[in-house]
Amino acid sequence: MSEKRRRPPSSGIRRRDWLRSGTAGITWMLSAPGAARAQSGNRLTRWQLYYGRPQPVPDWMALRAGPLTMYFDRKLAFLRYVRLGDHEVIRGLYAAVRDRNWGTVPPQVNDLKATVYEGGFEVTFDVVCRQGPIDFLWKGRLRGSEEGTVRFEMDGEARSTFLRNRIGFCLLHPIRECAGNPCAVEQTGGGREEGRFPELISPHQPFFNIAAISHEVEPGVTAEVRFEGEVFEMEDQRNWTDASYKTYCTPLARPFPVKVPKGTRIKQSVTLRLEGEPRETGGRRRSPAVEIRPVDGEAAPLPPVGLRYADESPVPTPAQTARLRAMSPSHLRVDLHLEDEGWGKVFRQAASLARELGVPLEAAVYAGEDAEAQLRRLAAAEAELEPRIVRWLVYDEKKRWTTAGLLGRARRFLKGPVGAGADTNFTELNRNRPEQEPDVICYAVNPQVHAFDNASLVETFEGLRDTVRTARSFAGAATIAVTTVTLRQQFNPVATGKVEQDPDALPSSVDPRQMSLFGAGWTLGSLQALCESGAGSVTYYETTGWRGVMELEGGPPMPDRFPSIPGAVFPLYHVLADVQEFAGGEVVPAAVSRPLEAAAMMLQKDGRRCVLAANVSGKVLYLRIATPGWEGRWRKRVLDEYSAERAMREPEEFRRSEWGPATVRGGVLSVALLPYAYARLECEA
Repeated sequence: MSEKRRRPPSSGIRRRDWLRSGTAGITWMLSAPGAARAQSGNRLTRWQLYYGRPQPVPDWMALRAGPLTMYFDRKLAFLRYVRLGDHEVIRGLYAAVRDRNWGTVPPQVNDLKATVYEGGFEVTFDVVCRQGPIDFLWKGRLRGSEEGTVRFEMDGEARSTFLRNRIGFCLLHPIRECAGNPCAVEQTGGGREEGRFPELISPHQPFFNIAAISHEVEPGVTAEVRFEGEVFEMEDQRNWTDASYKTYCTPLARPFPVKVPKGTRIKQSVTLRLEGEPRETGGRRRSPAVEIRPVDGEAAPLPPVGLRYADESPVPTPAQTARLRAMSPSHLRVDLHLEDEGWGKVFRQAASLARELGVPLEAAVYAGEDAEAQLRRLAAAEAELEPRIVRWLVYDEKKRWTTAGLLGRARRFLKGPVGAGADTNFTELNRNRPEQEPDVICYAVNPQVHAFDNASLVETFEGLRDTVRTARSFAGAATIAVTTVTLRQQFNPVATGKVEQDPDALPSSVDPRQMSLFGAGWTLGSLQALCESGAGSVTYYETTGWRGVMELEGGPPMPDRFPSIPGAVFPLYHVLADVQEFAGGEVVPAAVSRPLEAAAMMLQKDGRRCVLAANVSGKVLYLRIATPGWEGRWRKRVLDEYSAERAMREPEEFRRSEWGPATVRGGVLSVALLPYAYARLECEA
């Protein structure tokens, strides 16, 4: 049996301790000796358990400009969460360098200097963006005044010659405050356009030629954002699950990629001003606890939740198969690329595993130019194997979405429900809606098309909900299948040239957070969003390997980059297993008072009830969970830095024995969670 990490001397987290955990990162828990202990004897460091990387969390600086509050991410030069009291005015503001394939060049921030005074601030810094042929340096200046004005300036120079698709500012408008509400756009030619932020996800740009944009923040107070140095336009980033509208430069109507000669200067600025007298400046006093409660509305059926067959990994061993069976996925997705010679072998292997697991197949079919002949051969293989098929999903091999006529051809040869959609992002489905009504509308999602830090990934929970709502608006009676959900984009659908892979880096489709506690928390938050918003089926990750729910017996190919334990399950395995124990049950809609810090699901089936909760922040959280009418004795099982390795190495024993009593007073559950911890709380009637 593996050695368990020793918990702190007290049996729980003391109130004064969790109250001391600050919003900018981890405090008391991580200042203790051994907080970043070295790896020895195949033990994982605390940071690796948290999010798969051997470095501490980001460093945020709290700032105030008169009535406005905000945070500045020192490592990414990213201004976040500009608020007027309880109203979010701006979700984010940053400058990005995108290469010819829309890849974001990571910023390296140097020489940061900050002056903070009563009601204002000034921050200056240098940013180096260097990757491959790109070498771009820009100087940043961020100022905030007592009047509530915030100005962000960049002054950059190309130190090499390279191709780019974009260099410049990106402004993120929050969804919750803006969706469906009026705004006014001042155009670069001097005109003015009155409009609204889209309610459902807009497939194309809502506004063009933007010099300034304004919207009402609270009655009598308007926020105006003015842009200088380039022409800006807006896109609905919910197409890629980001919870924001993005106003960006350069307009996509202009040709790209563009050659940037060495010595080119680029200078831009973005200025936020308030017009009117704010009624509140500090906002309501926030409870130190995160409140979780059921909301009005009927419970919804829990949709089937399946896994994708890992066709690039070895066939699962008997031990791995047993753990997959214990996890009880609802179905197994298999990808069949009909132009590849090996698709028949993959079909046989996946069908065999599905039979061992006792589940049907979700078969994703990629047809080439000779689609009719390929589909005929597929039908013959199906007749020979006789697998249970829950649905077929058909895509064009090159485009990766269902092109005109392909759905009709597939229905001629394949038995059972046939789905149409996109295997890339929701945007490809939204922009290429099926001409015929399919049995299933499908699309893939991942949280890392535009941003890659933990906070940005957590923000996507809100964007995921709107993908389902928008799909329902044109899906008719079709089932909405979200397949596959991954942490990283599986390929780049918008590349304009060859995507170079650094041999010393992880493949672009792999994220070390897959094996981490953060990965478990993100999985829970995304499940809550998709299940509560009405998805009819969800498929996650892969069966085995570094894109899956458990590691290979021989370990990962790059253990220095992906620090997993050979043969172990990942923490997210337990989230999916917990949810699947309630397969065929219901999801009770739940509200979380601080959705950027915690996620929760409420489930019920045959008189059994449970709450799944995750801390997706880098600080200790105290949760208060209202459970009106859920009477009985409560127990809890916590997956955190002290129990994680045992849960990964010995999942069967962890799931059987790691239970303790839960504190309930007056119908309210109370639980404290360490950073990135996950808990299952269950009512024993």
